[in-house]
Amino acid sequence: MEPKPVRASQAALIRWMGPADANSAGFVHGGAVMKMCDEAAGIAAVKHSRCRVVTAAIDRMTFMQPVHVGQLLTCRASVNAVWRTSMEVGVRVEAENPRTGEVLQTSTAYLTMVALDDEGRPMEVPPLAVESDDERRREREAGLRRRNRLDERDQIRAARHIH
Repeated sequence: MEPKPVRASQAALIRWMGPADANSAGFVHGGAVMKMCDEAAGIAAVKHSRCRVVTAAIDRMTFMQPVHVGQLLTCRASVNAVWRTSMEVGVRVEAENPRTGEVLQTSTAYLTMVALDDEGRPMEVPPLAVESDDERRREREAGLRRRNRLDERDQIRAARHIH
């Protein structure tokens, strides 16, 4: 398979946040933000793999600033790293005040997406061709998150078998 550059997977979702997206505090519900992140990550993974994908894990979802009703929410996603059948997709979330144009980063998320064939079995995806120092850093950090996730899983499984 021919490697694909990160830019081939870049995707953006933009949505105006309305009252239906609000939580009881009057801010946009974190679940609404997470859903948009999942959708943006799925689009990026499909663009890279050109096949059906499913979400296998959300390694990290960090909320740094609240999103307000009336703001434009943008989720920018791209593939950070590729393994055999899975990909880590990074998502940057920004809220824009449509009246002033002020843009703030509000969240980040890292999702693991798995490519599936027509029978629903995991399938190989093209390798990632990283081209810049920033892309190499993202790929390296994705590998660290993956190793930590798999190490934690193995430690939990081992501890369960001991008792």
